[in-house]
Parts: sequence; C-alpha cells; structure tokens
Amino acid sequence: MLSNTKRTEIKKGAHKASFDRNHLEQIIDESLIAHIAIHDEQGPIVIPMLAWRVNNYVYIHGAQNSRLMRQLQQSHHTCLTFTLFDGWVLAKSAFHHSAHYRSAIVLGKFEPVHDAHEKDALLNHFIEQIAPGRTQDIRLSSQRELAATMLLKIPLTEASVKISCHGVRDEKHDLDRPVWSGVLPYRTIVGPLQPEKVNSNIAVPDYSQAYEARWFSNVQI
Repeated sequence: MLSNTKRTEIKKGAHKASFDRNHLEQIIDESLIAHIAIHDEQGPIVIPMLAWRVNNYVYIHGAQNSRLMRQLQQSHHTCLTFTLFDGWVLAKSAFHHSAHYRSAIVLGKFEPVHDAHEKDALLNHFIEQIAPGRTQDIRLSSQRELAATMLLKIPLTEASVKISCHGVRDEKHDLDRPVWSGVLPYRTIVGPLQPEKVNSNIAVPDYSQAYEARWFSNVQI
C-alpha cells in the first residue's frame, strides 16, 4: 500500500489513482528514467536521469562535479517523476481525446552512498537489470572510476501512482456520430541487438529475460 499524504493526494482524475505498491515498482523498473527537479541559484530545472530501484530505494549516479548531483547531495527536497506512455485515446469529439499512460511521483530527499563496495554492487545491479549476466563478462569499475562517480539514493516512502487505461469516454449525444473511435496503442520494443564491427567473432548474448513481452521476438504486430 502506498503512502497517502497531502502531497501525494491525487485530486484531478482521482479515479486514476492507484495505491498498489506493485504498480509503483513496475513503473520505475520499466521506465528506468526519472525526471528530477532541483532549484538552485540559476532557478528551477528538471533533468532526466537514469534511475533504478533496489528494494525500497531508487538510485541515480553521476559525476562528482555534476550540478544536479551536488545539489541533491545536500539533502534538499526534490521530486522524481516516471512516465510510461501507452497510447492515444481517439474520441468522437475533440474535447474527449486523451491518452493512456502510467505515471509515478516520488517525493523526498536523496542521500549519498559512500562505501565503495556497496557502490560497486549497486552499479553492477543496474547493469544486471538491463542485461542479465553481463557483469560476469565485462571489466568491472576500477577504484578510480568508483571514486569519480557519485551514487545517491532516495526512499520510496512518499509516492503516488496514476494510471490512465479507461478507453474512450464519449458524450451520449456523440455516440451515433459516424467517425471511428478507439485507442491507438504505443508499444516499446526492445532489440534486436546491434553489434559493433569488432564483435564479428563473438556470440550474441541473450538478454530477453529482462524484457519479457517487450523483447522484439515476442511482440506480435
């Protein structure tokens, strides 16, 4: 069950709110991109960052001299948004055109991960999430590379989820209008892999297990 605070209450389109924690985790795990807000001496800005979840935390990483990372390291309040676009809703009237989407908002403060071994394990976890088994073959990060990387985490203690999947909602007086209505779905297809020329004698790995039905060989069009 998700938290229900004044900041996470969904007022507009409240019927689209979900309090299922599984929905929150699924959106984060599938998106892997968080838009993160900061406000510094240059004003407000929202920056997209790679982000991944391990249990009850979302992690981001960046250079030690990154403007965003330095700001977030100071434990300022921030907001993360994750959005998955699933399609257009095409109604019989202009007013009722809409979209299908899944979105999540996470509120709170980031804190740094300092321990080099923990940092290494969490970064490798991200690689395994997008390409299972890959850390067994690649060169892992050196101490110098780990020292140059800042890793931050934020707890999933205050979050909200909004899911729009209700199809067309036309007015009764428009139902007989002779125009097609329905949903134009969007699908994310992952793969096939595109090898570099230097890989000519190397077997192509199989990462399909990380993407299930989104893997290109499983998608039916």
